[in-house]
Amino acid sequence: MHYLYDLVSSRIFLAGFFSWFLAQFLKMVIDYGRGKTRGSRDMVAVFIWKTGGMPSSHSALVTGLATAIGFSQGAHSPLFVFALFYGGLTIRDALGVRRSSGLQAQALNRLGRQVSEKLDVPFSPVKEVSGHTLSEVCVGALLGFVIATGFVLL
Repeated sequence: MHYLYDLVSSRIFLAGFFSWFLAQFLKMVIDYGRGKTRGSRDMVAVFIWKTGGMPSSHSALVTGLATAIGFSQGAHSPLFVFALFYGGLTIRDALGVRRSSGLQAQALNRLGRQVSEKLDVPFSPVKEVSGHTLSEVCVGALLGFVIATGFVLL
């Protein structure tokens, strides 16, 4: 139990966790304000499972971790270098690959519905994975940086 307490009470863990937590919380509030969620069940689903949207929790988490590791271990640390490159890869994936596949899935579903209606054939839509826009990624990264800076330096 002592090791678990040491893990969850470390500044690096707390910086990463709260960067993710606050990003998901803000995403839930923004979706509620835009009328995309109705009721507590929808809000919990957004908080726990939603990808895509403002702000990027992917960016917040990896930026928070890299920032906390950089301040705690130093920029010369191999762990910081790992976190920096892992964060860059994660952000690139959220911004590029996931966004592209989500847009392709939307187009495929539109086409499938049109064909289904015209030819009266059954159609099962594919899952539309949401990626992020540049502004969502930037806000998430800024959020992660600020939260990690607060946990490590204050």
